[in-house]
Amino acid sequence: MNELKSYFLLAIAIACEVAGTSFLKASDGFTLPVQTIGTLMLYAAAFYLLAIIVRTMPIGVVYAIWSGAGIVLISAVGWLRFGQSLSPATMFGIAVIAAGVVIVNLSSAAPPH
Repeated sequence: MNELKSYFLLAIAIACEVAGTSFLKASDGFTLPVQTIGTLMLYAAAFYLLAIIVRTMPIGVVYAIWSGAGIVLISAVGWLRFGQSLSPATMFGIAVIAAGVVIVNLSSAAPPH
């Protein structure tokens, strides 16, 4: 699998994870069946894609991008969709995480295996 395809699948996996986490919040503690099923299906899709991606990309880089992008995106969803507040300190922390992901990605010149 080429690098561009790996990054594309990683983006889809991240989108599934963020959507799954949004469904998790909306499931009200797994009491709403549609949202619960959505959570499980989206997480399953995310982890399936992640399992494919780590065959060809370094797991540390994949996980840094996965977790960092997930934190940034789900924080935005929490703010926009669920009305959760983000303090300046929280926003600074999120920016530091995003910067860390960029640094890890740019500095990873190691071969995939």
